[in-house]
Amino acid sequence: MVEKPILIAGKSGQLASCLRDWAIRQDVPVVSMGRPELNLENAESIDRVVAMVEPSAVINAAAYTAVDRAEAESARAFAVNCDGAARLADAAGRRNIPFVHISTDYVFDGNKRSPYREEDIPAPLNVYGASKLEGEVAVLHACPCAIVIRTSWVFSPYGNNFVRTMRRLSETQSMIRVVNDQRGTPTSAVDLAEAVWAIIGRLRRANGCDDAGIYHLVGQGETDWHAFAGAIFASLARRGRTVPRLQAITTAEYPTPALRPKNSCLDSSKAERVFGVRLAPWRSSLERCLDQMEIPKELSAC
Repeated sequence: MVEKPILIAGKSGQLASCLRDWAIRQDVPVVSMGRPELNLENAESIDRVVAMVEPSAVINAAAYTAVDRAEAESARAFAVNCDGAARLADAAGRRNIPFVHISTDYVFDGNKRSPYREEDIPAPLNVYGASKLEGEVAVLHACPCAIVIRTSWVFSPYGNNFVRTMRRLSETQSMIRVVNDQRGTPTSAVDLAEAVWAIIGRLRRANGCDDAGIYHLVGQGETDWHAFAGAIFASLARRGRTVPRLQAITTAEYPTPALRPKNSCLDSSKAERVFGVRLAPWRSSLERCLDQMEIPKELSAC
């Protein structure tokens, strides 16, 4: 019997790319789709793709992630992050197959002093966070056996992320200003992808919905954006690159359309306890990411 593939919603995003690369290395059959073939704003598109692929599981790594633009495009943010995610979850639920949905640290307001746990009450500060929070609720309503994974500050050799931005700016800027009063837990998309596959494997072997619900899954260690940038530049300097001076500023000195939480650190102990997954320290994962980015594109893989 031919093994049914796992459907990855999302194609060019950093987590979707790393999920696909891991599957290729492990010879796991997958179908990775994004727009226009799989458009979470279009119910017919979702139904058509799921019916065509007939997946054995679904991972929703697709999202509207333009945090600042979402303030002016709230309808679209909710259409993708809530309505579309719920339709995809419903399609998985009706077929009784595992469904994993990726969410965000931005569901919290950042007022807590310690890392957020799953039982802490969400209170998003911006439209993006609100759309992802409603998406979590909608996903678990449409598919009660779903797994929702909140993660934060994701970086990788792919897509748009802080590490790639700092590396690019280091080539053209002599000085870069970065906020130092927002704390978080940087997370490698490569590490996160491997953990998601471990969770999928367990879900496919298990019966029932005992493990369903919300989990936090992030890299080990906390930092702020300024210190994160400093670690990136220090690593680039060790590789012989000229790096810019770094100036610490406050959030008030760098206003953005969307408010950001001052603390978005997440506690991943529940995921480790239930699934046995624990991500690497972010500093070691950063080194591997920058190593990967030095490899010519035609030779690279997550």
